[in-house]
Amino acid sequence: MEHDRSGSSMQEPRRAVQSKLKDHHTNHSIKQNIIKGEIVIQNHGQSGPGKSASLQLYSSTAVDPSTGKGKMSEKAPASSMERASDMMASWVYPFQKTKSGRLFFSNNSYLPNHTPRALVQLRQLELASLRGDGTQEHARPVLGGSELHPYPCRLRTGHPPSNTEPSAESRTETINLDIYVPPDERFSPKKLSEFISNSIQATVHFIIPEAKSLFKQDSSSFESFDEIHDMFSSKGGQAVEGKVREKLKGKVREKLKKLVPNVLFKEINYAGKEDLLKFPLPQIVTENELAWGNDEEFGRQMVAGTNPARIKCLQEFPPQGRNRASTIHASHIEHNLDGLTLVQAMNEWRIFILDHHDYLMPYLSKINTKGVCAYASRTLFFLRADATMKPLAIELSLPGSSEDTEISRVFLPAKKGTEAALWQLAKAHVAANDSAYHQLISHWLHTHAVVEPFIIATRRQLSVMHPVNWLLRPHFKDTMHINALARSILVNSGGILEKTLFTGEISMELSSELYKEWRFDEQALPADLVKRGLALEDPDNPNSPSGVQLLFDDYPYGADGLDIWHAIKTWVTDYCSLFYEDDYSVNSDVEVQAWWSEIQNAGHGDKRNEAGWYKMTTLLDLIEALTTLIWIASGLHASVNFGQYAYAGYPLNRPMLCRKFIPREGTKEFAEFLRDPDKYYLSMLPGRFQMSLCYSINRGSLNAHI
Repeated sequence: MEHDRSGSSMQEPRRAVQSKLKDHHTNHSIKQNIIKGEIVIQNHGQSGPGKSASLQLYSSTAVDPSTGKGKMSEKAPASSMERASDMMASWVYPFQKTKSGRLFFSNNSYLPNHTPRALVQLRQLELASLRGDGTQEHARPVLGGSELHPYPCRLRTGHPPSNTEPSAESRTETINLDIYVPPDERFSPKKLSEFISNSIQATVHFIIPEAKSLFKQDSSSFESFDEIHDMFSSKGGQAVEGKVREKLKGKVREKLKKLVPNVLFKEINYAGKEDLLKFPLPQIVTENELAWGNDEEFGRQMVAGTNPARIKCLQEFPPQGRNRASTIHASHIEHNLDGLTLVQAMNEWRIFILDHHDYLMPYLSKINTKGVCAYASRTLFFLRADATMKPLAIELSLPGSSEDTEISRVFLPAKKGTEAALWQLAKAHVAANDSAYHQLISHWLHTHAVVEPFIIATRRQLSVMHPVNWLLRPHFKDTMHINALARSILVNSGGILEKTLFTGEISMELSSELYKEWRFDEQALPADLVKRGLALEDPDNPNSPSGVQLLFDDYPYGADGLDIWHAIKTWVTDYCSLFYEDDYSVNSDVEVQAWWSEIQNAGHGDKRNEAGWYKMTTLLDLIEALTTLIWIASGLHASVNFGQYAYAGYPLNRPMLCRKFIPREGTKEFAEFLRDPDKYYLSMLPGRFQMSLCYSINRGSLNAHI
């Protein structure tokens, strides 16, 4: 039987099929010629049993010489089908999902070489259809090894090759917390126990089906801001905790026994996880419950929050994109520059931009499905005399109706009324853009994925006796294991980040796209600050040992980071000078040369021919490379990892996705917005279930590694 339908999945009954076909053939006076064989069902309309379905039979005895398959009957309607049968005990999926109908065979069994000749091809087609072609839900592009989807190399898992992509390793069908990592790279038993315990809060929603059912009633929006705040109080936490603990505690134990070794399972301390969904109040709102909506705080977090390395000084006005200029005009912002003209502000390097536009635009059509509503954004800030960042304007863009066109709206700060409420909606969409960039790019890609090839090459090419191996060893601690676990529960297909970030199923594909912009030498903090226009080169200033001067001091990431950078470089320089006398000693070090060659040509092989790699022919090359690598694994990682819960743990401050666009005047959505702006804002944010996952991510697994 083959079923093709355009609505939701459905099962169809055998008896009704047979009855309908019999009536159809009888009415056409061909009862004596009814074909005996296999059934084809196609549905082209609404969901529900038998709606808009058509049926056909393949003969199991008579072969159609033109196709090599069994002869096929004419189509017959199937609107009267009511009950399922043993023969069709399987789901039939929408045609637009599978691109093929569904075959159901009769209850006869055949070994492959005993299959009736008329059914041989049908048997092969049915198997191919059930396997899929790698383009259906949860299928993701292979990352790495191609110009289209470049990516850093990772450790082999020992899994067999994938059936759909032999060059890639297969994945386990279930979450596996006991994933293979070389013994020297594994967490200590205590550290692994702590990590898994911290991860339970996040993964329980994925590993226990009952948890999803339990929280279905919590998929709706919060009704008030106080209700969200109460989720962090002891009263609110205890109410949820009791319900979850009683229903899920046993299920969690049972499932975890299958996911981790018995020895590790015994070490997991459940006593600390009694409060399954109870969370402390994030720091951002401990002193001021309304800090999340404050414009000054919004600006401060761009230089001192969880993603401080994305903002840059605006070099040209209006901002320029790949295809067109921004729609933010001088008239939008000149009145808000504290008495300066636009030209003056630009000449004094006081206008900054948070840009999430160009890289998102090509993906918005894919992203804005399944209830997600996302824009590509540009946000301008003004550096005031007191060194605070004042938001000036937000531009939100969507793809136009034709290729290479955009629909953009500009929102301006306001203190009250409708404009103020719209401004808050716009800030929420910017925060969602920045949250996804932080998790996928600033954190995962820039401090985890890119470091793994260096670790692999270090273990493969540098003897344990090599001084560079000794130097790097403490900075690589636990990274391989945390990366392996992340691929199992966080960044995997259908994993936690896909469920919580607005980027959804294209999350890792997007990180591959932005890996194209990555250069190793630009990861050095001074180079990064100069590139983003946050610092000027100043190599001869004795008060700037890092060789650069910040444009303004109240930039904690830059100011503190440069102190750390200088300390690292001083240590690396002194250390290397103990072993390397001159450039020749570096150039003739066969292990270091093999190490650097593997990093460039294999570990980051997709970028082997690009700029940004030191030649590794001088002592200075080695010092710069080692300082940059240690900075990535220490200072840079710390800046984007620690403090996540303090800022992103409160969903009003850093929402990870939005469920509504900003309404336009004259629409029913705008009328809904005007009736109750706060209610509209809350309905735009993730539902209760997704919010609970966001709490868990920022409190648990993502924030648990060091």
